[in-house]
Amino acid sequence: MSATAAKLELKYLSGFGNSFASEAAKGSLPVGRNSPQRPPKGLYPEVLSGSAFTAPRAENRSTWLYRLRPSAAYGPYERISDGLLRSGPFNEVEVPPNRLRWDPFPIPAKATDFVDGLATLAGSGDPAMQAGIAVHIYRANRSMSERCFSDADGELMFVPQQGRLLLFSEAGKLEVSPGEIAVVPRGMRFKVELPERQARGYLCENYGAMFRLPELGPIGSQGLAQERDFLAPVAAFEERDEKCQVVVKFMGGLWATELDHSPLDVVAWHGDYVPYKYDLARFMVINTVSFDHPDPSIFTVLTSPSGQPGVANCDFVIFPPRWMVAEDTFRPPWFHRNVMSELMGLVRGVYDAKAEGFLPGGVSLHNCMSAHGPDLATFEKASAAELKPQKIENTLAFMWESRYVFRPTKFAMSARELQKDYDKAWSGFKKLYK
Repeated sequence: MSATAAKLELKYLSGFGNSFASEAAKGSLPVGRNSPQRPPKGLYPEVLSGSAFTAPRAENRSTWLYRLRPSAAYGPYERISDGLLRSGPFNEVEVPPNRLRWDPFPIPAKATDFVDGLATLAGSGDPAMQAGIAVHIYRANRSMSERCFSDADGELMFVPQQGRLLLFSEAGKLEVSPGEIAVVPRGMRFKVELPERQARGYLCENYGAMFRLPELGPIGSQGLAQERDFLAPVAAFEERDEKCQVVVKFMGGLWATELDHSPLDVVAWHGDYVPYKYDLARFMVINTVSFDHPDPSIFTVLTSPSGQPGVANCDFVIFPPRWMVAEDTFRPPWFHRNVMSELMGLVRGVYDAKAEGFLPGGVSLHNCMSAHGPDLATFEKASAAELKPQKIENTLAFMWESRYVFRPTKFAMSARELQKDYDKAWSGFKKLYK
């Protein structure tokens, strides 16, 4: 393994939604006030608010940044090409009621960084209304050495599928590997560096309420994702007086400005509006110990609520390694139609409801009331299986589920990776009635 590919030894802060304080230079954080007349070390105080000032305390998120130069000193932004990036309202093509599935999208042969390699598959809602989501594929083979990115339209959830990422944000550094996720808040600047030769994965752009831990109800306080397993960065900064392009996504489009220094110049910060990462192997799976396959909602890691209680703008759900012990039960997911729309990805292994065709790096989309479930091969195998305890291993699938219909982009519907014969997965079912 090369030196650049070696695992980074980064320090982290533990907790979800916590108020943290971190400084890269000792004595750079003010004590007892946020904006003193003369801040320590000549730094500029700047607050980054991720919620309305009057939001309830439990939902109010902000972070004070102490930086080398204020963001207000940046020049005007100019429009640049969106490439394959799209945003709501999604109306490029008519939305079919059909089930859709895509093979993995290849990483470009030419030099491509994170921003240039973004391609939008589907989405819902509108960033101007702060409701809905967009789902993108990211592909990159070079680091963002002279660029930074921020998204004013929504927070970003990274699900790496191939290759590690180093997310260097205004709050510090996160290294994220396949099997982990990371979330960068709306409006926070960051760049994506590649510790390995290339990277590919999934990206959810959440226009709505920030992701949070789901309510546990009768489960109680223990189970699913635990607060202490979420990790936030410690302060780190670049004192680099060289040309840097800052790209901003705003109202669906990409805009850019040129700086003569790095905008990642935050020496210290304190607050609760910060990036974080989570190792999905830490998720405590809840499953049946008697009979029947429970609703997939028990696998929810994070949720973005909508205006209606219990109905999500977006749920992030995983299907990790787990034991199956249900008696007298068809163990794979049942055949179903539901009002919530489901977009799935596969990080590694095989998804237990599909025998073939759903590949790591691929995507499936089952929209509102679209009938789906196990394919014929899975159905026949599960119907005849001996119901002894079984460990599902070496797999990690996930789902972004939303109350809003996912509207595919023109790129997605015309891509050669779109499987034209996906419906054949359910062909051959015979009448078994006696």
